[in-house]
Amino acid sequence: MNILAIDTATEACSVALETEAGIVSRFEVCPQEHSRKLLPMVKSVLEEASVHLQDLNALAVGAGPGSFTGVRIAMGMIQGLAYGASLPIVKVSTLQAMAQQAARLNSCSEVVALIDARMSEVYFGNYMADESGVMQLQNEELVISPEALLAGPLAGLNHYAQAGTGWQAYEALSALTTTEVAVVYPSAEFMLPMAKQLWRAGQHYEPANIEPTYLRDKVTWKKLPGR
Repeated sequence: MNILAIDTATEACSVALETEAGIVSRFEVCPQEHSRKLLPMVKSVLEEASVHLQDLNALAVGAGPGSFTGVRIAMGMIQGLAYGASLPIVKVSTLQAMAQQAARLNSCSEVVALIDARMSEVYFGNYMADESGVMQLQNEELVISPEALLAGPLAGLNHYAQAGTGWQAYEALSALTTTEVAVVYPSAEFMLPMAKQLWRAGQHYEPANIEPTYLRDKVTWKKLPGR
């Protein structure tokens, strides 16, 4: 199948296109430049592969969790592309994409992915490989404090690879890292295995029905003195 994936949920901006001829991808860490970089990346991979949007079977989007602004940029872009080419959309977890890449790099079957969620919390997901080598979520993705994570979901886990910015963001978690965390940001290329699996299972959306995954439904803003 022909599928285009995009992700802007973190400081990284990435696009990947898979066709019968192989995978073409772009990846760049470019904080606050996603809206300027994303469309040229999409155009670049399509041109390199000599493919038009109308030749695709589906589009995939990194649906979060991650930066609220970054997730919205990807959502807006994928809706525009989908409406223009009448294509369905597949949602892939940002945490799951990082887990897929970490499993590949570490030749392992279990990964814990953490993204720094700010406000003294992390986005957490624990994944294990299925029989096809696709990382699948165990239990549920959470937004959680490092202390609660250590006392709860992480307490019974052993022999897992680590991915994401959350490990180094908080001292309590960085103490658990024995080696450098190789996968810090998600790459759209590693969304493709999950996207294809979901598309074949019929788990895709019309553009009007796509929703981001924030995990944190409410953000508390501290009022500054005198404001």
